[in-house]
Amino acid sequence: MAVVVIGGHTRNIGKTSVVAGLIAAMPEMRWTAFKVTQYGHGICSANGEPCDCETDDHTVAVTEERNAASGTDSARYLAAGASRSFWVRTRQGSLAEAMPRVKKEIAAAAGAVILESNSVLRFLRPDLFLSVLDPGVEDFKESALRYLDRADAVLVPPGGLAGVAWHGVSLKLIDGVPRFEVAAPGYVSPAVVEFVRGRLLSA
Repeated sequence: MAVVVIGGHTRNIGKTSVVAGLIAAMPEMRWTAFKVTQYGHGICSANGEPCDCETDDHTVAVTEERNAASGTDSARYLAAGASRSFWVRTRQGSLAEAMPRVKKEIAAAAGAVILESNSVLRFLRPDLFLSVLDPGVEDFKESALRYLDRADAVLVPPGGLAGVAWHGVSLKLIDGVPRFEVAAPGYVSPAVVEFVRGRLLSA
């Protein structure tokens, strides 16, 4: 069973589109997909809505998406052709509490597994880790930087990493790592699909 992780340095740079694109491009993999979201103060870990109900019994929620038209990112995975899709929501720093359930579902997967997350790399060693990088967006998550040197390939916009705006981020971490240019709306090119398929077959 192959495990793929898709990460990236911040929100809204195409990570979910990459996951959905790979699922759609390789239906033979019979994907089980996971969206991992961590929330901070004032945001409910059960439904992602603003709240003030952060209590000890309300830090983790793992739900299976069953409606491909619900509008969530996990629904996009189903719409792309995933066999099963899960949304994992935890308070910041509480992902370890969700991992027993996540690992149980990974073990039960009928085919390949794909997870959208950086932080899950603390608990899993995937067969392939792709990092989505957009030099036009300044924010760079600590979790993305922590695992950047583990990337097997990076996905960048047309033009590559010219004009990088990241303070304190060394691109030496990805020296020699394959780079693929991708663009909205799909964020997955034939070259990316060929690379991923080749790596998973060899795994």
